[in-house]
Amino acid sequence: VQLQASGGGLVQAGGSLRLSCGASGRTFSSYSMGWFRQAPGKEREFVAGISPRGGSTYYADSVKGRFTISRDNAKNTAYLQMNSLKPEDTAVYYCAASRDLVTIIPGVYDYWGQGTQVTVSS
Repeated sequence: VQLQASGGGLVQAGGSLRLSCGASGRTFSSYSMGWFRQAPGKEREFVAGISPRGGSTYYADSVKGRFTISRDNAKNTAYLQMNSLKPEDTAVYYCAASRDLVTIIPGVYDYWGQGTQVTVSS
């Protein structure tokens, strides 16, 4: 599976962005998908995850109520809708695919996208 993240950019605090993660291959619907982010000087952290068929979603406490993860298996694409953005959301955002259940542990994920920069100005 090859993943391509897109949709990042510069936005003012309080604004919104939608990230997309396009996947190659015919088995996208069998993978759990996760979004992670990494700010300069910090470790990569879990943001949100979704089960293979989209029935279960998971969020970090820091984004709960502001971010929404979804997927369209017919389009081989996962999304991260980010609302009410804050300067502390500034980071490179990565999508990842796992053959296992959704987890907050980056090392469990089998495939990673290249990352897309999100910058939130105050």
